[in-house]
Amino acid sequence: MAEETNTTSQQDQQQGAGNAFHLERCYMKDASVEMPHAPEVFVTPLQQQPTVDMQFEVGLKKLDDAHHEVTVRATVTIKAEQNVMLIAEVKQAGIFQIRGFNDEQMAHIGNVICPTIVYPYLRANVADLITRTTMAPVNLPEMNFEMLYQQRLAQAAAAADQAKQEQQN
Repeated sequence: MAEETNTTSQQDQQQGAGNAFHLERCYMKDASVEMPHAPEVFVTPLQQQPTVDMQFEVGLKKLDDAHHEVTVRATVTIKAEQNVMLIAEVKQAGIFQIRGFNDEQMAHIGNVICPTIVYPYLRANVADLITRTTMAPVNLPEMNFEMLYQQRLAQAAAAADQAKQEQQN
């Protein structure tokens, strides 16, 4: 009986030994700032409060059997009175060692866990970049990547159901 328990424990450890997940490197992959109406935006009095639009995107790229690059991109556009004051785009990436997970687990890790780890670095870099233009600081909101991923899955399922219904008709 003790031998059976010991054998089962060793098998569990061997199976678990194949799984790996950790961040190897986090880096700013790309950054750009455009101020198409500078210096006028600094000297012309504003009649209304500027509006801020933020767009986000998560990208996944398999590098080899064990390494994946996850990129989170933020684009911040500040407008005042139909004039674009500033466009900032930053891509923050991480190289993760991920292996031993099935496809469903990999999709969750790549779309939820990895972006959650990379995002704080992105937030800091966007805030720093915009502050360096002497514009008022813009702080990106907290992100719930789990919720965003579940929404994308639901949208994909709805689109697949709609396509299936159209084929049947």
